[in-house]
Amino acid sequence: MKKILLVLTLVFSVSLNAQDTSDFKSKTINFIKLTGSAQMFDDAISQIGMMVPEDKKEAYTKEAQGTLDDLYSELAKVYMKEFTEAEINELIGFYNSEIGQKLASKQTEITQSGMAIGQNWGMSLSQIAQKYSN
Repeated sequence: MKKILLVLTLVFSVSLNAQDTSDFKSKTINFIKLTGSAQMFDDAISQIGMMVPEDKKEAYTKEAQGTLDDLYSELAKVYMKEFTEAEINELIGFYNSEIGQKLASKQTEITQSGMAIGQNWGMSLSQIAQKYSN
């Protein structure tokens, strides 16, 4: 009887933990989408799809969209390692705020501008390094 009770307790706790993890993962995926990533992924699918002939574009788009669930799942794992569920809840709250939505809508532009600035900085560092390499 004790063994049965122990097994049932173990199964129940594993089930609860899986459910908690599933809820946490769902919240994390929601957060990722709120950050503007969903739009960036849709844009990437469209841009890469420009090389697909028009008569095959619908099939390509459907298959490409089908890869997003796995992508979000893998990204969620990364965030779940770095943030607690409470922190993800706070981030969701931020991205649901007016300023959070503004940040999400501007994220692509900010990232592109930042990359250009970083490239220029890297070139100037290369020039400094060359100066000292001779």
